[in-house]
Amino acid sequence: MNLSSIDLNLLVYLDVLLREKNVTRAAHHLGITQPAMSNGLRRLRNLFDDPLLIRTSGGMTATEYALYLQPLIRDILAGVEIAVQPQKAFDPGKSDRVFRIMASDYGESTLLPSILACLHETAPQVTLDVLTPSDVSFPDLEQGKVDMAINRFDELPLSFHKINLWKDDFVCLMSKENPFIDNFTLDNYLKAQHIWVNKTGMGVGVGMNPADRLRLGRVDEALDAIGQKREIRVFTRHYQVARLLAKQKHLIATLPARAAFTDSWSNSLVALKPPFEIAPISLTMAWSPLLQHNSGHKWMRRLIAKKAKEVTVKL
Repeated sequence: MNLSSIDLNLLVYLDVLLREKNVTRAAHHLGITQPAMSNGLRRLRNLFDDPLLIRTSGGMTATEYALYLQPLIRDILAGVEIAVQPQKAFDPGKSDRVFRIMASDYGESTLLPSILACLHETAPQVTLDVLTPSDVSFPDLEQGKVDMAINRFDELPLSFHKINLWKDDFVCLMSKENPFIDNFTLDNYLKAQHIWVNKTGMGVGVGMNPADRLRLGRVDEALDAIGQKREIRVFTRHYQVARLLAKQKHLIATLPARAAFTDSWSNSLVALKPPFEIAPISLTMAWSPLLQHNSGHKWMRRLIAKKAKEVTVKL
């Protein structure tokens, strides 16, 4: 097939169609009529000799070949967008850019203070707009509507760029008046009452069920592996709340060490190693290929990676 015979606008159509899986919404997104988009889909089907999108009871569903094409088309369009963008050096001292960063409560509470302190000195007019995982979807990140996501990800779309910021071990945070502090064994850990803290995935959160151990996260998976179960008395999605509640002498919060040792550390608390093995967690920064070569974005990525290396704890 001769490349000169292909209307490259069709690749833009295909990218939006596979993202929206709806002809009307795709047409609205591109500012064209619905018949024009339908005609574009017909031409795409002829071009690739594949239906690409099939109407099912659940709406339009992408074919296997369309799913294979999706990341390839996204990379092609990302390269085109980079090629036509004017390149100029980023000057942090003069920039008034707003960086939109999706960060979990864990990432925000551990990283943000040192990042802001550095921005105050080197980029005083730069603004951070920090969004929660519930505010952002993977398409938002892929389209560059959000600069980067800092979170714990079980998996990411293959098209995203990412780096690991750190690995973190767990600690048990409790009041100095906790009756088990001087004899912190597994048996006493299981006798205690616990604070659960999590919520790192993207999208709207759901209620938790104490009996559903497979959905409770790393700590409870580790307990389940040794045939044990802890008594959870409160579920929270905020590490600051977990630290506050841990001041009550009958409660224990088992959480990542960097989330425990923050600037809000209280002298009334003590952190001990868990009396059982818990696999460490990783904090990852991910971003769209559309922003990979943007000079300002590269500067912010380097800053975040540098500050992440400075956030250390000793147990």
